[in-house]
Amino acid sequence: MSARQLVALALGAVAVFWMVGAYNRLVRLRNAINQAWARVDEALGQRAAAIEPLLAALREPLAHEQGALDALQAAHADAVRAAAALRAQPLRAPHASAWVATEAALAAAGKRVFALVEQDAELALQPPVAAATVSWREAGTRLAFARQLYNDAAEQHDAALAVFPTRVLTPLFGFRRAGRI
Repeated sequence: MSARQLVALALGAVAVFWMVGAYNRLVRLRNAINQAWARVDEALGQRAAAIEPLLAALREPLAHEQGALDALQAAHADAVRAAAALRAQPLRAPHASAWVATEAALAAAGKRVFALVEQDAELALQPPVAAATVSWREAGTRLAFARQLYNDAAEQHDAALAVFPTRVLTPLFGFRRAGRI
């Protein structure tokens, strides 16, 4: 082999090793996003477990506010559907945007219902309402933390996609920017 062939072979080997390393890094970052979504999903599960008992406990005492309770239930159902779509593909930006929109609607509906509960101190102290309210708020705290972890993982993923020469590989292997939640 000539010196020119050895240099070409060495450059080819370096390029292949670089491609394998870059691909593995992107897969590792994508898996980090999936793990971060799992934490979000846990918080969503905790919140979902709190909403049905809360709505059941409030149906009778807030009979005059059925519209607010129905709005909360409908917003929660929409958020669950959007979360299921995002769970199936945690990196898809359109799914993330849809979930964020449903979460905003759910937050508004929840704020209205909790304002109604806070207006009636006796109702707020009833054990089923108090327990569900505490569980809802704890889930909200966990969800905020989990969303930040997800967004941090997505930011690292997208930063890796933007680095040259890795960005040359992204179309080749089908990597896309991750959505933010």
